[in-house]
Amino acid sequence: VQLQASGGGLVQAGDSLRLSCVASGRTASRYAMGWFRQAPGKEREFVAGISWNGGSTYSADSVEGRFTISRDNAKNTVYLQMNSLKPEDTAVYYCAADRRVDSTLLLDIGSWGQGTQVTVSS
Repeated sequence: VQLQASGGGLVQAGDSLRLSCVASGRTASRYAMGWFRQAPGKEREFVAGISWNGGSTYSADSVEGRFTISRDNAKNTVYLQMNSLKPEDTAVYYCAADRRVDSTLLLDIGSWGQGTQVTVSS
């Protein structure tokens, strides 16, 4: 599956952004998907994940209560709604898809999107 992420930008602390990731491919809606981020000089880290049917979601402690992941399988799109953004959320955000059909957890990543920059100023 191929992934195309969008929606990043420059915002102020406390603002909101919504990232989108469109998946293409014959079975694009059948994979667990999620978001990772990588800040300058840091390792890529997990942000949030969602099962193939949207029934299960999970997120990192650092974004719990502020970020919400969702998906619309009719549009083959996964969203990351980011509220109450902080300067430490500044990073390149990547969407990812598991390689297993009908997956619940994002455990075996088969595809990465190209990344979208999110910059939060204080």
